Amino acid sequence: MKKITLLLVAFALCFGNNVCAQESKTAGKFTIVLDAGHGGKDPGCIGKKGGKEKNINLAVTKAVGKLLEQNQKDMKVVYTRQTDVFVELNERAAIANRVKADLFVSIHTNALPGGKVNYGAETYTLGMHRAAENLAVATRENSVITLEKDYESHYEGFDPNSAESYIIFEFMQDKNMEKSVHLARLVQKQFRAAGRPDKGVHQAGFLVLRATSMPSCLVELGYITGEETYLCSDSGVNQMSQSIYQAIVNYKKQQK
Repeated sequence: MKKITLLLVAFALCFGNNVCAQESKTAGKFTIVLDAGHGGKDPGCIGKKGGKEKNINLAVTKAVGKLLEQNQKDMKVVYTRQTDVFVELNERAAIANRVKADLFVSIHTNALPGGKVNYGAETYTLGMHRAAENLAVATRENSVITLEKDYESHYEGFDPNSAESYIIFEFMQDKNMEKSVHLARLVQKQFRAAGRPDKGVHQAGFLVLRATSMPSCLVELGYITGEETYLCSDSGVNQMSQSIYQAIVNYKKQQK
């Protein structure tokens, strides 16, 4: 109980500071931060044919950014990475907070253990894991912090493999939750329109989302254990990036 209380205090202080930063946002272009998950020494999931999640994520992220930069002149795009480098989870969120972003979208690729096959895209917002499958996805994505130096101090004792650590996310239903869920639903709507199997919108305790002070979501493009060829193809990258791009554009239009 003492450990949970300390986590609550530490996380609340961190989150509170981020909210203050967002409220001081000055007028300007609508800013979106695009986050290509994993990278560098962290390949993420690896397919049977050698495809790597970090490369899929980066290809789609850059394609989304290019579409926004070419077609939405009133929007500013910021990337957490544009090359094959390792960026710590807390720095990804810090980038979004520093530029006072209006949106944060983290792009990932899913997988199942033991070579199990599945298909389809799903989008997550921060929240309670609610189901074992959601917790499993969050645990896998959060485990990247173990590659970071002194991660125990950076994340206030958070253990990505401990269910106890996820209790904190029950208290993180902030003012941005409604907008985050709306964005996630728009992403899934576009995936459905493109013919992608719809795995739905879910909530889970993703570290990369918990410290952002703006509406945010994490997109799981598909399963490398089942859709590797599609995910690594030019046509797949084009289709997925078009879907995320259109969802972002629709979200911005609806905020006016």
